[in-house]
Amino acid sequence: MLKQHLQFKLSQKLSPQQIQLMKLIQLPTQAFEQRLKQELEENPALESGKAESDTMDDGFDDTYDESSDNESISAEDINIDDYLSDDEIPDYRTQTSNYSPDDEEKSIPYAAGISFNQYLINQLNTVYLDDEEWAIAEFLVGSVDESGYIRRPLPDIMDDLAFTQNIYVDEKKIESVLKVVQELDPPGVGARSLDECLIIQLKRKEQKPSVELAINILEKSFDQFTKKHYAKLIQKHHITEDELKEAIGEIERLNPKPGGSYSGNTRMIEHIVPDFSIRIVDGELELTLNGRNAPELHVSKEYSNMLQGYKDSKEKSKSQKDTVLFIKQKLDAAKWFIDAIKQRQQTLFITMNTIMNYQKEYFLTGDERKLRPMILKDIADQIDMDVSTVSRVANSKYVDTPYGTKLIKDYFSEAMKNEQGEDVSTKEIKKILETVIGDEEKRKPLTDDKLAKILKERGYPIARRTVAKYREQLGIPVARLRKEI
Repeated sequence: MLKQHLQFKLSQKLSPQQIQLMKLIQLPTQAFEQRLKQELEENPALESGKAESDTMDDGFDDTYDESSDNESISAEDINIDDYLSDDEIPDYRTQTSNYSPDDEEKSIPYAAGISFNQYLINQLNTVYLDDEEWAIAEFLVGSVDESGYIRRPLPDIMDDLAFTQNIYVDEKKIESVLKVVQELDPPGVGARSLDECLIIQLKRKEQKPSVELAINILEKSFDQFTKKHYAKLIQKHHITEDELKEAIGEIERLNPKPGGSYSGNTRMIEHIVPDFSIRIVDGELELTLNGRNAPELHVSKEYSNMLQGYKDSKEKSKSQKDTVLFIKQKLDAAKWFIDAIKQRQQTLFITMNTIMNYQKEYFLTGDERKLRPMILKDIADQIDMDVSTVSRVANSKYVDTPYGTKLIKDYFSEAMKNEQGEDVSTKEIKKILETVIGDEEKRKPLTDDKLAKILKERGYPIARRTVAKYREQLGIPVARLRKEI
């Protein structure tokens, strides 16, 4: 026999609006600008109060004005019940202002230029090559990466020439054309390895004893050179320490990535727009929220007139009902978007203001050793928000400070105990570690064991493996690779 029973279950689910709000909070300023533009294009009930040319601003504003003469639409404006059974258009404010009349349009011009590969092709036009050699050279130039190297083996290039260009040549022919490509500027372009790149550059220089020795070292002892086995190099090449030092100096002045030096390289330049600004005014911290790309939003006047027209209409046809349903959906979307923008700005401001006060001593001095240990939960507990919300703010937002523009998440760090039992930031330990390594004797760099001992003497008892981890996070090589002569 089939038994039926009722079961009550309580569950929490995010509404589509809440999900969209979380996405808005996560967006940095430039992406948020694109999101605003998209919404204005897609929702005819939503309009910007200023011309598009006036909405580009780099000013900062931490206020949220609610204009007294906002355009407002409510259920009294149109009797929705004539068209729909239960729904109504709720009252809401339809305008928010985040701009000053003195705001200026600020933009950064970018110079246009030819690509790196085209720059090399233009140089090939000045070299005499027959048709086959030209086709090979053009193919080789097309294989040059942004660093200036040809990473593919010659046998693979030979196969590609046969299959794609119908050119059948041996490796010797390709290598002879490659020599022509390697004579192009910048010096070192077309190299297949780092040592070849450096040797090409050295051969372009005035040939003096130090340069000739540098070439000899790279050709015969490149592995020992990269591992800084200086004693073995001195013994193998029968040279003095001063001679080796001069040769190393020649090598250190070379460019390991010749493609990166090309000024016309038109790779995308990322322009960071800070979301916040912190200034010190009369010894106190002042936080402002970037008001860029938050235009005055309001319901379209034409849309309001259209609603009035449907209100005055005496005929209640199905097409009019469908039209009003469409209008209601767009009005609800406009209301939510305007409210979401305000909520986004308030969430950002409250979160950053709490972070600023938590790290007040650092922001007043700029001394990274005064950064307090701080995790996401510390801030979330103070502002009574979820940790995920704080994470969305911290991971993608920048703050402009008197000490530079920095990613907010960089101010978060774990805590460690010093000898006094006090919590200190791991960033403080990394800063001290960086300073100690910077002041070390380069002829005898400090090992991780010695670094751990020095930190312990300064009141930070951490293990050697922890020192090695922090050193790697700072991008500092091991002691042997820091050695100089």
